[in-house]
Amino acid sequence: MASIKNLKKDINNVLGDIIEGVDIVEATKGHTTYSKEGNAIINEAFTTFDELVAKINKNDVENKKAHFKEVRTDLETKATKLVEDLNNLV
Repeated sequence: MASIKNLKKDINNVLGDIIEGVDIVEATKGHTTYSKEGNAIINEAFTTFDELVAKINKNDVENKKAHFKEVRTDLETKATKLVEDLNNLV
């Protein structure tokens, strides 16, 4: 089950890096609090994290390999969108 452990780490690391990116952008702009757009990105990252971990922990899956591949694809898709939003924040 090391692949499940690695997938959870990947989700945590990718979304954590995006949140850290929002922190950096907001700090370079001189903001002491998050902007409305930065807050939206962070909230979306938390929502994405919750959704993906819930999918991983789902027990009634017939083909686990395909299921985890789908979760990884979802992570890539949602992370790409969040990074695009982060780039627009700059």
